[in-house]
Amino acid sequence: MTRKLLVAFAAMLLAAQVVRNAAVNAWVESRPERASLFWRSHPLVALSDGMMAIATSVRQGRAVNPETVQKIVDVGEEAPLQPEPYLVRGVERQLSGDLPSAERAFDDAKWRAGRSLPARYFLAQRYFQRGDERRGLAESAVLARLVPNGAESLAPYIAVYARNRANWPMLRSMFEEGHGLAEATLRELARDPTATGTVLALAGPPPAGVHSAWLPTMLSSLLEARQYALARRVWASRFAVRADQALLFDPDFRQPAPLPPFNWSLLSNRAGLAERQVGGGLHVISYGQEDGSLAGQILLLKPGAYRFIARFSGLVPEESALQWRLTCAPTNVVLAAAPLERAVAGWRFQVPGNCAAQRLELFGTATEIPQQSEARIVHVELTREPGNG
Repeated sequence: MTRKLLVAFAAMLLAAQVVRNAAVNAWVESRPERASLFWRSHPLVALSDGMMAIATSVRQGRAVNPETVQKIVDVGEEAPLQPEPYLVRGVERQLSGDLPSAERAFDDAKWRAGRSLPARYFLAQRYFQRGDERRGLAESAVLARLVPNGAESLAPYIAVYARNRANWPMLRSMFEEGHGLAEATLRELARDPTATGTVLALAGPPPAGVHSAWLPTMLSSLLEARQYALARRVWASRFAVRADQALLFDPDFRQPAPLPPFNWSLLSNRAGLAERQVGGGLHVISYGQEDGSLAGQILLLKPGAYRFIARFSGLVPEESALQWRLTCAPTNVVLAAAPLERAVAGWRFQVPGNCAAQRLELFGTATEIPQQSEARIVHVELTREPGNG
């Protein structure tokens, strides 16, 4: 694990060095003052090349060429007030096996230039090598901030440390600094259903009116793992919805904020479109050219008989190209289907005992002669029929 993290650091350092070196080379002769914006003293292009070579060697698992080190030493002597001589000294001490002295040299370099990527990199490397995960993670957070896409690059490795409960206080402190590392790490953890508790513990209570970027990933992974009840509880807790609420969420189509899949997912595609209306209700159009889901949500119905009713605004369409379907989520088997107009009087269907979750969907269907169908649904009801135990 530590080896992979160090390789990731090396890749980040290498990318940053390439950008800086290219900028310096582009301006060093014609606009030296602009080159200095990318690297303090443009004669240090050679040092930049050397640091890139070191990063490449680490990433590829090769020993650092002694000639590279000597090259850095020679250039470092030309800039005694810069952090580079301390980096050079640290590399020398590291290669000779004097790791405590190497760490002190890298720390001196960081003290002189807090935004020095090589200094941060070598310190992180040293901390993880000697098992000081707290300080290693602290340097990781800085690297994530300084390097483009650094948070996304480091997230898979920080996620491994997050699985150890003992590291949670340290990670919470690091996440509070921002820079996207928290969301990137939690999103990485959310891909694994077994890490649900870890994500919820590290994320803390949700901000009012804001859903977390990792939540769709978590819900999707839980559904793929067929942990429907857990997914529903997580969804309900993040949106302050009672887990034992009605069988169907948002029957009046007035609550767009809670995310699908336990709220309505509304689509616009080649089959048609579905959209909430101001003040409530659902406007649906089927083009009659292709089959496709236009609206739907996941249900957790117990085995038994149910009755579904849809109330309309205006005239009820007759023989429309719209159809209600109930599908077993684990198997994608259609359990029941009915034309839109049947739901006016009540559409009855049966849920079998071997289906833990279901998808209720409104489909646009293709007709022999394509013809547009339109409806405005103002309210739906789903109830369990008496005598189901």
